[in-house]
Amino acid sequence: MKTVILISAIAEWNAVKPMFPDAKIEYFPYGECFDLTLGTPALSEAEGWNLKLFHSGWGKIASAATMQYVIDNYLPDLIVNLGTCGGFEEVVNQGDIILVDQTYVYDIVELMGDLDIATYYASSLDLSWLAEPYPHPARRGMIASADSDLPPDKISFLKGKGAIAADWESAALAWVAQKNNARLLILRGVSDMVSEDGGEAYNNIEVFNERAKGIMERLIGQLPDWLNTVRL
Repeated sequence: MKTVILISAIAEWNAVKPMFPDAKIEYFPYGECFDLTLGTPALSEAEGWNLKLFHSGWGKIASAATMQYVIDNYLPDLIVNLGTCGGFEEVVNQGDIILVDQTYVYDIVELMGDLDIATYYASSLDLSWLAEPYPHPARRGMIASADSDLPPDKISFLKGKGAIAADWESAALAWVAQKNNARLLILRGVSDMVSEDGGEAYNNIEVFNERAKGIMERLIGQLPDWLNTVRL
């Protein structure tokens, strides 16, 4: 099965690249990419999977563009997005893995009429092809996305919508995948906690960078098990 792995943030990509020092870095219009040789130690259990990793870039624009690019040019059977997110205090815990089943865009502001544009860009991910029980602990739930770190004053509103965490990319990836009937798996580790009083990584980027490294190593290590749960 042809599988594409998308990595969004720079810190996430910088954590993944050293895991594969022999990888031949290539370039596509939006960034770096490389093939994984079957038998690479971290992915030895995934024999039979043709994997290609892309640095899809941070934010909704780069995410949407890369998603359409890989769909059009590689025709993948499965697209996987591995990354981080900010978790809502008292809802999730730092280090939790979120298996995304819904997404919501929260930085759309419509002042001229009463169109519910945010609902138009909301997505539900069909995960019926993912066999249970899941191979690793994961919390299914909604992630809210915006081209912004999460403003604390938005948390109450987003909790009301059902979101448990937030990031910059998941909603764009899910929306484009849905429009193309593409199979998408999003796994996001909670790197930092955010509450109505602020975020622990705000003005402290090293907290995010260090935790992102640990989360990406963990997700890459778990990836073969998740791939083996996919029902063809």
